[in-house]
Amino acid sequence: MTDPKDRPSAESIDTAHLTVTGAHEGRKSNVDVLKGPKEETIIVVTQAFGPKGDNLVGISDVTFDDYPAVTLKIHADGREGLVHLSPVHGAPRKKGFVEIAPGTRVQIFCPVSGEPLPKVGEVEDGSGAGYYALFLTPKLEQGAMVMISDVWGHYHSRIVDDLELISYWANTHDQLDS
Repeated sequence: MTDPKDRPSAESIDTAHLTVTGAHEGRKSNVDVLKGPKEETIIVVTQAFGPKGDNLVGISDVTFDDYPAVTLKIHADGREGLVHLSPVHGAPRKKGFVEIAPGTRVQIFCPVSGEPLPKVGEVEDGSGAGYYALFLTPKLEQGAMVMISDVWGHYHSRIVDDLELISYWANTHDQLDS
């Protein structure tokens, strides 16, 4: 499973303006929150939708830890190809079109519709990277999405479900229960 050191840091999150309720627990979601073998919290994206509502999980035969990959089309340095991402949040594993130099800005597209993923904001870490949306439901709501960076090797991502930043919640859940 994912090693906690491979997860994005919660340091860049504005915790002064964040309320963590755990409201996503107990409701149907396209994100599974699991306990790992060392009692760490693991978040697995089970469905992710492109800008036209196409499900991008499981459209290839690639899996990570028996979970189907999230597949995207990437344009970088005049080349393009499919990249298969681990659906385990914070895990940097990927397969396919991966021969891209770290730090390269990439364009991210839906491999089904060919549409670019919508930009939803800037990563606030001084890197100049932007966040692009994969939606957690076919309704394509900004309250339920995975935000991924457009800089190759920049593993900052966030998962928002029911308007709650559950990627932060999962990283701090044990601290919040104390």
